[in-house]
Amino acid sequence: MSELRVRFAPSPTGYLHIGGARTALFNYLLAKSQDGAFVLRIEDTDVARSTQESVDAILDAMKWLGLSCDEGPLYQSDRFDLYKQKVQQLLEEGKAYRCYCTAEELDAKREKAKEEGRKPKYDGTCRHRTDQPDAPYVVRFKLPEGREETTFIDRIKGDINFHHDELDDLIIQRTDGTPTYNFVVVIDDAEMGINLVIRGDDHINNTPRQILLYEALGYSVPEFAHVPMILGPDKKRLSKRHGATSVMAYQQLGYLPEALVNYLVRLGWSYGDEEIFSMADLIEKFSLDNVGRSAGVFNPEKLLWLNSHYIKTGDPQRLAELLKPFLKQQDIDFEGGPTLVEVVKGLQERSATLVEMATGAEFYFVDQVSYDEKAKKKFLKPEQKELFTVLLDKLGACPSFTEELLEKAFAEVMEVTDLKFGKVAQPLRVALTGGAPSPGIYDVLTVLGKDISLQRISQAIEILGA
Repeated sequence: MSELRVRFAPSPTGYLHIGGARTALFNYLLAKSQDGAFVLRIEDTDVARSTQESVDAILDAMKWLGLSCDEGPLYQSDRFDLYKQKVQQLLEEGKAYRCYCTAEELDAKREKAKEEGRKPKYDGTCRHRTDQPDAPYVVRFKLPEGREETTFIDRIKGDINFHHDELDDLIIQRTDGTPTYNFVVVIDDAEMGINLVIRGDDHINNTPRQILLYEALGYSVPEFAHVPMILGPDKKRLSKRHGATSVMAYQQLGYLPEALVNYLVRLGWSYGDEEIFSMADLIEKFSLDNVGRSAGVFNPEKLLWLNSHYIKTGDPQRLAELLKPFLKQQDIDFEGGPTLVEVVKGLQERSATLVEMATGAEFYFVDQVSYDEKAKKKFLKPEQKELFTVLLDKLGACPSFTEELLEKAFAEVMEVTDLKFGKVAQPLRVALTGGAPSPGIYDVLTVLGKDISLQRISQAIEILGA
């Protein structure tokens, strides 16, 4: 194992957003590529909003994407005693203080600062208080005096400087005794040995505050790498108005996990002109050096293209298993009909999602075909009764439905009817499928099998007779 230790630390207040999934993916890939450790930490200190349902949703999404952790999941809620010890340590060392200012007083201070053209930040009223009245208080971290700025080198964005006039005395413990995010994340990362923090660039403004806390608590400061955010096609922050933002929503829409992984990693990372990457490829090739500084723009069409690629090139046996829930959702009884693997083979080339594949598979499993009215009107005309009668005769004479025997039977049909291949195949396709877009006619006949195919031809003849 290398010394690299990275982490993904979601808050369990909802589903796993694809932006969070990309952050998790970058951490996972770097850890695997450098033989390091990938730690999963659940940041559940927001007791009011954190739920077990959200924890389960996050874990399910990571499992579906194939992002297994080396340690965890670890839970912040198990570490409250440690956080309290660290608050007390800073109080005893004079690096933190109790602040008794009420919410109303703080609002008034902010308004006054705005009126005077100053930044609306805490003015340090309680910084030097020595009394301890019997009143609610928060604990604030003392911004070090005599220091003008905090700087760090971001592994993605380069040198970053923060002037301390932009900062104030950060609250590290609320009036109810619970610790705040910036405080606990420092303790957790330090105590868990995290030496590279890869996270979204919406956390950049937290970084100088956290660096000061690392130093005040006597911890080593890790490296940081802030990943640009993901924007919607309108170049605004990705949200529900742009479509699905939950990882598992894409699973429900019939996307394959390898397609979403491939797509997410390319939102901000590149490797020459390559577009298609397996997980093994990514582990071999991923590095932070090729992560861009600008935001990635989410393109649903590109994701759909990738998904269709992975369906076309996927293992039919695996796809058949993945397809089953989608068939059930559409009330398609696939038991006892054609072999599902063979159905999948015929539909891979024309399906962009598993939902689409399930819809395309329906005609294989119905007892009686429902005809598309437009197709029926065009291809099931009374004058075609003779064609279907000949088809029934010639196909019925085939010992089995192999491509070689079907070609021979079709040649005989075309000779008897004096019709070209398309004039035979299109009416037959409607009779067999109801008019749905489908694989080649020989593939349809082979997968349906002789008995079902002849039954559907007979059904067409009955309709033409009526």
